Parts: sequence; structure tokens; C-alpha cells
Amino acid sequence: MALIGAGEFLPNMAEFDAGLLAATGRPRPRVAILPTASYPDGEEVFQRWAAMGVAHFGELGAEVEPVLVRDRSEADDAAAAQAVGEADLIYLSGGRPAHLIHALEESAVGRAIASAHHRGAVLAGCSAGAMVLAGHAFDFRLGLLPWLLRWRHGLGFVPGASVMPHYDAWPEPICALIAFQAPRGSVVLGIDEGTAVVGRDGAWQVHGRSRVTVWRGRRRDRYRAGEVFRLDGRAD
Repeated sequence: MALIGAGEFLPNMAEFDAGLLAATGRPRPRVAILPTASYPDGEEVFQRWAAMGVAHFGELGAEVEPVLVRDRSEADDAAAAQAVGEADLIYLSGGRPAHLIHALEESAVGRAIASAHHRGAVLAGCSAGAMVLAGHAFDFRLGLLPWLLRWRHGLGFVPGASVMPHYDAWPEPICALIAFQAPRGSVVLGIDEGTAVVGRDGAWQVHGRSRVTVWRGRRRDRYRAGEVFRLDGRAD
């Protein structure tokens, strides 16, 4: 499981993404790119993210298929579910988290993602894609006022957690306000741009150029590249 703060398909993520491909254990892994979260920004944006994902992972030696699921109705397409179910790495790119949750929850593609991950496929999400993999995700009710947040259930692949991507692009006081409003008991992972955390057997390791800020209630901890932590705060 990989949660990325921002920067999907950019050259500076190539080394990290090559590591995700190696983690599949396949000489030529199958990668499924889901640009679904970007569809509310228009067909051109949606197609551009799909093409960027294909080019990026293709250059890294993978067999890449864009799974062009735009909305909830297309998430029940049998061919799309099959493509996801056969993938060794499933990548959810950024955009609108609420749209992505609505499209995938209780859908054929959503079930295929869960089944593939259960059998050992690597699951990666960037920005909105990372948000929806957690137990809860937020969006804004009006403008950018952090006290007008709407929290909803995510897809639950990282139960008990919420993800705040682009963390270093926000003033720290606003990040704190968002973290303080997280559902009770939820650990908030603030992931900087160009930075990721990879979870394996309950432990999470930081990768990339910056750091991850973990909020457990009002307690804040920082972790940099190479450092390992657990969501419950226990030492690894």
C-alpha cells in the first residue's frame, strides 16, 4: 500500500515508482491506471492523466492499461473490473476525492480492487487517490474554509486513518485545524508533495524528498525518508 502526497507520473517519482513495480515480484508487471478522480475537471483532463500514467509506467518497463472509469455507472463495467482484477499494481491518481469514493464504493471495480489487493497486488493512491484509500476522507463544503469540512467514509483500506495530501502546500495552522476535526480516533497522515508512505505488515516507511506529519489527536510527530512508524504510535 502506497500513499503519495502529490506528484504522480512526474520524473522525480520514477525511482519510487520503480520500487513499487519491483515490489510486485513480476518481471513485467501489469499496471492499471484509474484517473477517475479527475473526471469532474473535464474529459481532456481525465484523458491527460490517463496518458501520463501510461507513459510514465511504460518507461519504467511495465505493461500499462488505463482503466477509463469516469463515474459510478462505468465502475460496474465488467471489462474495467477485469482489467483491475488482473493488475499487479493499481494506481489511483488525483482529483476530487468525493467523486472517486462515490464512483468506486460498492461497485464492480471497487470490489476488483479489494480482491486484487487481497491476493497481493500493490495498491497506490496519490492526492485524492490516497485520501479515499483511508478509513475517512474530507472535502470542503464551501470554498477553502477549513471549519466547513465534510467528512465521509473512505474505501477503508487503511482503517482508522485519514490522509491530508499536499501537506506542505498549506499553512501549518490550517493543517492543524483540519486534523483537529478528524473523526474521533482517526490518525491523520499529512503527506508532503513528492513524498510517500508505504505500508507493509502494519508498519509505514517514508519515501521521497520531504516528510510525513502524523496527527494522533493533538499530538504531532514528524517522520522523514527512511523512518518507520505505526499508526497506533508504538515503536516499530
